[in-house]
Amino acid sequence: MTGITLQRIQDAASAFIKDSPLNTIAELDSLQLFDAPLIAAADAYDPLFTKLKENEVVGPQHRMPQEWLEGAKSVISYFLPLTKRVREANRKPGVAAREWMYGRYEGEQFNNSLSNYLVAFLENAGIKAVVPVMDPRFSVVNRRSNWSERHIAFIAGLGTFSLNRSLITARGSAGRIGSIIVDAAIDATERQYTEFDEHCTKCGACILRCPPFAINEQGKDNAVCSDYLGRVLARYRPRYGCGKCQTAVPCEACIPHVQGNTLSINR
Repeated sequence: MTGITLQRIQDAASAFIKDSPLNTIAELDSLQLFDAPLIAAADAYDPLFTKLKENEVVGPQHRMPQEWLEGAKSVISYFLPLTKRVREANRKPGVAAREWMYGRYEGEQFNNSLSNYLVAFLENAGIKAVVPVMDPRFSVVNRRSNWSERHIAFIAGLGTFSLNRSLITARGSAGRIGSIIVDAAIDATERQYTEFDEHCTKCGACILRCPPFAINEQGKDNAVCSDYLGRVLARYRPRYGCGKCQTAVPCEACIPHVQGNTLSINR
């Protein structure tokens, strides 16, 4: 088995994102969907995986890495930040921008293509790999899946949760997330946080941005959000999306920092 480092995986993913025609939408004046990714790794035996089964938000249906892949040793998690052009288009109020809907629909197709590319890259190095969300065993029941990409990203050290239940990474919250389980030991990324919502300042900007009023000071009502997305899908099928709570907010493209009483936003 050839030694694979997180940096080699990062380089492979970055090259795919740069060169793949799937990352460009010709009908939107050659819109580029994603910038270079953030990639991290978790030990497949990290105790937090067990805690996900005990978490009332996630639940006992959540599968352990070893339940997806026998001999699993590491979990690779990545965040694909949407480009500034996509994010800027969606800062306006109202229904999601066309660019954002392409980022959601074609963007997820691209996300799957990247996962397949990385699986082939890893298998070529003699490493077994599984993408849970593309596996026949993946399921979502009552809006709860048996593999939560956001929680996996949290365990891997990519970021923490926000008031609207997005994941705030070093490149913000506007993007897509993916993960791959492998039977190779890859050095785990050190988590630079301890609390599940450490990067969120509770500024409330996302509350004011939510069209169906699904967010309040206590968090987000997933049912209200989901129902709204369903109405958008019915109108714009096959594309849909919202993302208003992830754009024109301090955590859109970075981790917000409080300096005195002033929120500094570095976009």
